[in-house]
This record gives sequence, C-alpha cells and structure tokens, in this order.
Amino acid sequence: MSSTRSYVDEIRDLNLNYLVFAQQMIREDLPTAVGRLGLCESVASMLRDLSTAQLISLASSPSMLTRFRFEDADVLGILAQEQTSRLGRVHTAILMASQPVAEIH
Repeated sequence: MSSTRSYVDEIRDLNLNYLVFAQQMIREDLPTAVGRLGLCESVASMLRDLSTAQLISLASSPSMLTRFRFEDADVLGILAQEQTSRLGRVHTAILMASQPVAEIH
C-alpha cells in the first residue's frame, strides 16, 4: 500500500510541475506553447487562466495529466535517437507537429 501512495504522490508532483511549466510557456508565447505542448488553443487558454488553487486541485488527480503524443513505436524509436544535426531536429519537430492535439470534448 505504501508504494501505491508513493506513486500517487509522484504523479501529483509531476502533474503540478507540468501544469506550472505549461502555464508559464502559454503565458509567454501561446502559439509556440500550443505546438510544443500538443494542445489546442482552447485547452491552452483554459490552462493559462487557472488560479494557483485550481492548478493544485487539478494536479492532485491520481492520473497523469500528460501523455505521449504518439502511439507509434517507430516514431518513439526515431525520437529516442540522439539528434545531433539540425536536419534531425527539424525532422523531429515535423513528426511531433503531425501528431493530434489535445482537445476538450
């Protein structure tokens, strides 16, 4: 049972770090944040406007709020390779941009 509690604590911490980071990115540069975080503009706007109390409440979910933006193992393999060239980084950016964004349903 203690390991389950530990996982819940770790998930909460990860969620809070992600939400604070995402909110900061969104406030600084919405278009770039939307692309890099894989969010639609309406979700990004909602995150931008959350209060600290709302962020903490949302972060307390026992589920991870982040997810991989791809379901294809081949894409993961390409992204996991070290990108030393500019062309490699551009290719990675194109792969990530082609993935669907998170939307509110």
